[in-house]
Amino acid sequence: MSRILIVMSAASVWERTDGSSYPTGYWAEELAAPHEKFVEAGHTVDFASPGGVLQPLDRHSADPEVAGADCAVYVAHAEKALREFGPLLKLDEVGIDDYAAVVLPGGHGPVVDLHQDADLGRLLTAADAAGKLIGAVCHGPAALLSAVDAEGAWLFAGREMAAFTDEEERLFGTAEGAPWLLAARLKEKGAVHSGGPAYEQFNVRDRNLFTGQNPASSTRMAEDMIAALG
Repeated sequence: MSRILIVMSAASVWERTDGSSYPTGYWAEELAAPHEKFVEAGHTVDFASPGGVLQPLDRHSADPEVAGADCAVYVAHAEKALREFGPLLKLDEVGIDDYAAVVLPGGHGPVVDLHQDADLGRLLTAADAAGKLIGAVCHGPAALLSAVDAEGAWLFAGREMAAFTDEEERLFGTAEGAPWLLAARLKEKGAVHSGGPAYEQFNVRDRNLFTGQNPASSTRMAEDMIAALG
């Protein structure tokens, strides 16, 4: 069986254009659903983040009115998985050779730190060059923006992908005041972005890149990656 690396953001706040700070953290379903599927399939999962910082839970992902009736199950699984894993690996000390896949869950954190994290950029560049699987869901695709070369060219330009849409950001109430919107930025940088109905499962595969639009797309992303791992 394979070893899979889940890279989390280390951000707990998202600074807004009006100077306010929006509390953020990992989105429970986006971390728990893939983790559960990978472990069930017999794979080993490691967690890493910038500096090895354990990001807090985004409390919205524990609210049934926001995250759905099953959110408590995802919260419990995520907290248990992180607790049992122990201290997160430091991203700058992680190499890709030990892993068959890298997974980037969301919450708003990736638009705060991972989108410009040079260590992650090097890791993703090496992963893609080696044909490793790369998965990203909801705001996780923001982390793909970190993979740029010395001239600033983006590794994933021209690739097909899904991500949290600008419509979903507006419906969630976080578009106004956002420094930038994810889907718009991905398209601006050259991604071939596509989306489905708001908050419904929508996934895209482009070779070794597996992306999902929103939390509801987390399970399908993991299932598709597991099938590709064989």
